Amino acid sequence: MANTKSAKKKTKVIKKKTAINRVRIGKYKGAVTQMESLIKNGDKEKAKKFFSTFQSQLMKVSKKGSIKRKTAARKISRISKKISALK
Repeated sequence: MANTKSAKKKTKVIKKKTAINRVRIGKYKGAVTQMESLIKNGDKEKAKKFFSTFQSQLMKVSKKGSIKRKTAARKISRISKKISALK
C-alpha cells in the first residue's frame, strides 16, 4: 500500500493509464482477429479493403506506446504477405 502522498497520486495515474492501455490493446487484438478471419475465409477483396483500417489502428496503438512500433510493423508485414498469397 502506498504511504506517501506522491505514491498515492502515482497509483491513481497508473490505474488511469492501465485502463486506457487495455482499451487500446483490445482494439489492436480485435483488428488482428478480424483480419485473420478474413484471410482464413479467403476473402481477398474484403481483406484488401480492411487492410488500410487495420494498418491505421495498429500504428495508432504503437504511436501511443501500448505496443512496440516494431511489433506493429512486423504484424502489418506478415498480414500483407498473407493477403498477397491469397488467390
